[in-house]
Amino acid sequence: MLINIQRVSSSSVEVNQSIVSHIQKGLVCLVCAVPNYTMITCVKVVEKLSKLRIFNDLNGKMNKSIIDINGSVLVVSQFTLAANLKSGNRPDFRGAMEPKQAKLLFDHLVQLMKNKNIDTKTGIFGSIMKLNICNDGPVTIPMDVQ
Repeated sequence: MLINIQRVSSSSVEVNQSIVSHIQKGLVCLVCAVPNYTMITCVKVVEKLSKLRIFNDLNGKMNKSIIDINGSVLVVSQFTLAANLKSGNRPDFRGAMEPKQAKLLFDHLVQLMKNKNIDTKTGIFGSIMKLNICNDGPVTIPMDVQ
């Protein structure tokens, strides 16, 4: 899975001019499933995300995880992370997984996060969404888990 992780002070996602999810301090994870990734990949992603120490401790050092701060996670599907820009000027998105399979992995990932008692919100898979992201830091980390 290709994931763009952003540490945020707040974030929301809007679909059809309505806010469908909102979080305060936590992570926004833009997620793209690519072929050959499996349910096991989702387990690896959740293990990494839940333990990733990118929140500041009392000394201002990135030393705390999403669990340590009791933060929230907003998970949003974003197939455009699989864009190939090697030829021409139009991105090629054929590297993204077929939507039906991708949704299964996306839903599994979200359920695994919830199973860890992490407050997890989502956008609406396959919808045109507007994200309001107040990046904290800024801290943005790309992650590719296989």
